[in-house]
Amino acid sequence: MTATPSAERLLSWYDRHHRDLPWRVSPSMAARGARADPYRVWLSEVMLQQTTVQAVKRYFIAFTTRWPTVFDLARAESEEVMKAWAGLGYYARARNLKKCAEAVAFEHGGVFPDTETALKALPGIGDYTAAAIAAIAFDRQSAVLDGNVERVIARLHAVETPLPAAKPAMRALVAAMTPASRPGDFAQAMMDLGATICTPRRPACALCPLNTDCRVSGRQDPELFPRKAEKKARPVRLGAAFVAETAEGAIYLRKRRASGLLGGMTEVPGTGWTARQDGETGAEAAPFPAAWRACGVITHVFTHFELRLSVYHARAPQAAPDGDGDGDGWWQPRETLSGEALPTVMKKAIRQAVPEAFVKARFP
Repeated sequence: MTATPSAERLLSWYDRHHRDLPWRVSPSMAARGARADPYRVWLSEVMLQQTTVQAVKRYFIAFTTRWPTVFDLARAESEEVMKAWAGLGYYARARNLKKCAEAVAFEHGGVFPDTETALKALPGIGDYTAAAIAAIAFDRQSAVLDGNVERVIARLHAVETPLPAAKPAMRALVAAMTPASRPGDFAQAMMDLGATICTPRRPACALCPLNTDCRVSGRQDPELFPRKAEKKARPVRLGAAFVAETAEGAIYLRKRRASGLLGGMTEVPGTGWTARQDGETGAEAAPFPAAWRACGVITHVFTHFELRLSVYHARAPQAAPDGDGDGDGWWQPRETLSGEALPTVMKKAIRQAVPEAFVKARFP
């Protein structure tokens, strides 16, 4: 397929204005023979799911410094991977990341499959990630459709169908535009265009290389695209978190079960809230006897629900958690809290109960 004039203009714009990202092979590097590393492409795409580029950069650098190849990541301890992932959210991604690394290393000899179909057979790789890896790492003519690309396509073609129902039609439109030559650069160009020019608010239409083709350029309402179906209100769930510390300031932690929400992550003891049910909210639900003091309520928004945790704090002797019941808890010194696999909601609970802990822990 010969590149359309639109694709040629976009690629020319990308050659001059692409973002410099730690996982990316720039056009100038590619011209000198550099090729995208499938491991780095895969790792970045998994990290970027529902997370901003700015947030991902330092995690990506930390991961690739510590585990520079898929073999290194496959051999890593799961607990260490979860600790390194803490703060990125959507922790099922981290569990699947480890499983996928193991599959590639031990079942595929360390070589990533180069087709969308084969890539989707790996743990944690769906339609978008498979298409992105196939295009960027293997020059497959794959239609890559992320949130930025959806916005570009919706405006370019004035797509009136709301998301997510519009996705199949949008993917077909992207496929029709994607050239056989440089499909990976085209995919990244569309992402960069959406991130820097065709932004959600106040798009810079005058600077867009596709503005002569765009059906909403020059209109007063480009921000109305893509159309979105009316969102249902998130349910609110309730629960409690119990932050216990010793006189020396060590915080009592335990590990969540491997499956389910925040599976395998570290937590302070709490009540049995889930996405579908509330947990107890009173001090009587504490994991062991202590002089528990109410410290207020924190709110954390998950994808499908809002969680409100009543936070309690107590000073406790180190022997006290013997009554916790699960027997797998431990006391963590404040200075090393940041090295634990604490999800953001647990960091919020600790901050609410013991603000000074964050000074010594140096949490991000």
